[in-house]
Amino acid sequence: MNSRTSFGLSAACLVAMAMVGCASTPPEQDPVQIKLNDIDTRLARIERVVANQSLLDLANQSESLRNDLRAMHNDVDLLSNNLEASRKQQRDLYADLDRRMKILESRGGAGAAAGSGDAGSGGAGADSPAPASDDKAAYQTAFNLLKDSQYDRAIAAFQKFLIVYSDSSLADNAQYWLGEAYYVNKSYPEAQSAFQRVVDKYPQSRKRPDALLKIGYCQYELKQWDLAKGTLSKVATQFPDAPAGHLAQQRLDKMATEKH
Repeated sequence: MNSRTSFGLSAACLVAMAMVGCASTPPEQDPVQIKLNDIDTRLARIERVVANQSLLDLANQSESLRNDLRAMHNDVDLLSNNLEASRKQQRDLYADLDRRMKILESRGGAGAAAGSGDAGSGGAGADSPAPASDDKAAYQTAFNLLKDSQYDRAIAAFQKFLIVYSDSSLADNAQYWLGEAYYVNKSYPEAQSAFQRVVDKYPQSRKRPDALLKIGYCQYELKQWDLAKGTLSKVATQFPDAPAGHLAQQRLDKMATEKH
């Protein structure tokens, strides 16, 4: 009996000790949970990298946009300067053209006066049916009306001049300024016809380049885009160094900008 009791107690003690030992050892962690934790850690690390990279990309894009904006501002400034320079060049060209025209006209008047003197002294012009100054005076009257913005009266005066003094050396000029009077009066079809007459009837006239230019201008105002481009291209090609050639190229550039 004692032996059995002792053996039972010993066995009970061994079982109790085993249970205590098991309780004091931590359970082994689940491998699946370990793997999931590792994946979570790696995902968090990747998200931080992606977030940092996105911020870097945004910063780079922002800097690129700022650079593009600065470049656009520079382009706008350049275009503004070029436009103002073109306008000034056009004003200077017209002023120079007007100045030279006045000089030529004054020289023509002086030459006519000299011719009258020769005629009075028995020269070849003694049988001239009318004094040479008559056409000059009529021309100047019509031109003054144009300068004074009396366009309708200027048109009538130039038309009368071309009838009465059709053989005058100023006939080509009168025909051109008749076209100008129509043009500033916005009578573009009539202006185009007047300028075309300069080209057709006075092919050697100094006004021919300007008349061709104004034909292109009239076609532009009448929205005849293809005809205008053809005429202006002809002027720019034939008279590249003349004011008319420069102005023709400027109008072509304008038409290109307007997509005509």
